[in-house]
Amino acid sequence: MNYSMIFYLVGNLFKVEASLLLLPVAVGLIYREYDTLPAFFVTILLLLLLGLVLSFRPPKDRTMRAREGFFIVGISWILLSVFGALPFVFSREIPRFVDAFFETVSGFTTTGASILTNVEELSHSILFWRSFTHWVGGMGVLVFVLAILPSTDAKTLYVMRAEVPGPTCDKLVAKVRRTALILYAIYLVMTVILILLLLLGGMPLFDSILHAFGTAGTGGFGIKANSVEFYQSAYLDAVIGIFMILFGTNFNLYYFLLLGNFSKVFKSEELRWYLGIIAAAVGLITVNILPLYGNNPLKSFRYAFFQVSSIITTTGFTTADYGNWPVFSQTILIIIMFFGAMAGSTGGGIKISRVAILSKSALRNLRSMLNPRSVRTLKFEGKALEKQTLAGIHCFLTIYVILFLGSVLILSVDQFDHVSHLTAVASCFNNIGPALGVCGPVGSYAPFSGLSKLILSFDMLAGRLEIFPMLLLFLPATYRKH
Repeated sequence: MNYSMIFYLVGNLFKVEASLLLLPVAVGLIYREYDTLPAFFVTILLLLLLGLVLSFRPPKDRTMRAREGFFIVGISWILLSVFGALPFVFSREIPRFVDAFFETVSGFTTTGASILTNVEELSHSILFWRSFTHWVGGMGVLVFVLAILPSTDAKTLYVMRAEVPGPTCDKLVAKVRRTALILYAIYLVMTVILILLLLLGGMPLFDSILHAFGTAGTGGFGIKANSVEFYQSAYLDAVIGIFMILFGTNFNLYYFLLLGNFSKVFKSEELRWYLGIIAAAVGLITVNILPLYGNNPLKSFRYAFFQVSSIITTTGFTTADYGNWPVFSQTILIIIMFFGAMAGSTGGGIKISRVAILSKSALRNLRSMLNPRSVRTLKFEGKALEKQTLAGIHCFLTIYVILFLGSVLILSVDQFDHVSHLTAVASCFNNIGPALGVCGPVGSYAPFSGLSKLILSFDMLAGRLEIFPMLLLFLPATYRKH
């Protein structure tokens, strides 16, 4: 284990987080919220002190193998959340550390699950930091660190693979640092465009920025008690709904668009699955909820489109209390809750690519039963899939199910109804936010015990980091010399 390189990157991560905290400080100064500023200053000083100590001496050996890549991603996200929770605690706006940690993990993992029952009571600076964690965590904070650090060994790709969601992660260009810069440039430009479009719809500047953060990171922290529904605007619903889908799309496709390689985009098999599932879900729910909206197809389509976009991209914004929708519509939302967005996007869930590959694999096995001697090559995106990739997907799904059931079992100690337990774990594991029952669109995660909140925090981290980086932290072999 290359500990010197790990300490160096973690130290730089602390310095980056300290610099990011300067933005909510600026917001506090603008709104004259001087009582919250000490909470940020103390946190910044702690981060800078630790960051300078850990990164004072650059390592001679800068190689990053798979073990270091997974370890640094797992431990960095935990530490990022621990220190990111301190402004909430120091300002006393979320006084209990367990609650503040849950809220911060939910922010960085772009989940959007909240323990707050009256979010509008928070100060502007704390609200800004809370939503900004979505934007930072959306593309991956370590991707950002790689983008701004001087070039390291090429094997830092292992860090990128451990943090970017999906079964595979490839460099867009030869240099990892340049790949990270390209990804963040696309991310930033799309965010700015969204802010401008929200302003055109009459949304205030502060609200526009925070909703853009939540949409870009597919996080969904609301700054109003009833989320996006507060604005009662079909235009804003449409803009946010479309951009949720855009941010749930593989960012590699945007790079190909910039290069003018349109054929590669149109031939994307995962994109066709993604848009097809969205269209089918929106169509079915629109028809099913028609009676609830006076048999008005446009109104039904408006709410169906927004909620499907929000759930499949694991954003979590709401414009309607879908807890009151028919069971058929709720079931569709629960199903796509597990599907999630595309690989290489800011969305969570199992990922559309895995769903497509698993479906193809199951169909191939069924056909093989009819003709055992036939040899069928499984292809995705026009390429034959390696056995290692298939084995990795099946391993992921197996561990996913085990962790999901284990989390539900532990949460059952709180003695809520089954729907609350099951959907709370599903929502946190898939980085969505609102669920059904106690933690539905008009509820919160406040009633859960401290233990349950820690379990759900682990689920959010495991879901965002594709499980393995978190599990490897508990594996003794990770720390052995060879």
